[in-house]
Amino acid sequence: MDSADKDGRITPVILCGGAGTRLWPMSRRDRPKQMLALTGTDSMLRQTVRRVDDPGLYDPALIVGAAAQAEAIAAEVGAAARLVLEPAPRNTAPAIALAALNMPAETVLLVLPSDHSIGDADGFNQAVRRGLPFAQAGWIVTFGMTPDRPETGYGYIRRGAPLGDGLFAVDRFVEKPDAQTAARYLAEGGHDWNGGIFLMRADVVIDGLARHAPDILAAVRDAVEGQNAGNGRIEPDAAAFASAPAVSIDYALMEKAEKVAVAPVSIGWSDIGSWEALHENAARGPARNDVGGDIIAIDVRDCLIRSEGPLVAVVGVENLVVVATPDAVLVVPRDQSQRVKDIVDRLKAEGRDACL
Repeated sequence: MDSADKDGRITPVILCGGAGTRLWPMSRRDRPKQMLALTGTDSMLRQTVRRVDDPGLYDPALIVGAAAQAEAIAAEVGAAARLVLEPAPRNTAPAIALAALNMPAETVLLVLPSDHSIGDADGFNQAVRRGLPFAQAGWIVTFGMTPDRPETGYGYIRRGAPLGDGLFAVDRFVEKPDAQTAARYLAEGGHDWNGGIFLMRADVVIDGLARHAPDILAAVRDAVEGQNAGNGRIEPDAAAFASAPAVSIDYALMEKAEKVAVAPVSIGWSDIGSWEALHENAARGPARNDVGGDIIAIDVRDCLIRSEGPLVAVVGVENLVVVATPDAVLVVPRDQSQRVKDIVDRLKAEGRDACL
């Protein structure tokens, strides 16, 4: 593959519509995970924007997020970013279609979630540069995160034939496996975690959806034709956008497209999808505790303890998550922290919207 034109730049498309329910009670509807400073002093969204701010590689980012959070998003990303405001949540395929239909056809888009952690930003951008010529040539490039454990919470990508410059054709996308299958993938090699980061031309997205998900494309095209734009904000037609099927880009396009490549990377990636994942990525002290806020911890090991207000005192425990906000307290074994979603589901079923 010939090297990319050195003047070619990429438009980052940052998806900012996630709810982060597994990080309740800190992550809420009006202040979701991407707005929280979970892995440093800046919010996850602000860290993501900073990751793609090299003007030699990137044009200003396009942020696709919820209309109801427009002011909060704008406060995080600054005046240079452009906002595409979703009238309703419809999953990632309609969100990405909104971005693609608002850009010139040959624009190369780097689609990435707003709430992931990447320890090696330089390594990430080097991988993007390697993928750029392939994206310009009509490939969809996905970035496969090198697995370091038999993880059952992620989808996997199985590598196919090598394409050059460290990229491979995607043999297939694999659903989240059971523990035995995940262990086999790790032992065999040639499998990467699907991190949900994609590099592709706008017209490749549009043409692919026209072929594989025409109902999504038609609804989003109607929403774009009826949109209002001004002052750095794009507001699609609400009724048209709401009619789009709520489908992920993986199901709508990635698993069906013909020219999909994977660039395996080892960049310190985590989706911070649970309190356990946050603990694993934190800078822990000698007792492997991750604490933040007004905390007293005595004879405590391997715990994550956070407070947004009240003093939290913890004595003689191990492997717990303890999270306190002004109106809620969570206590859960670290290895069961994925079950926080069950609490959110119970709150919804009981109509306790004030807690969500």
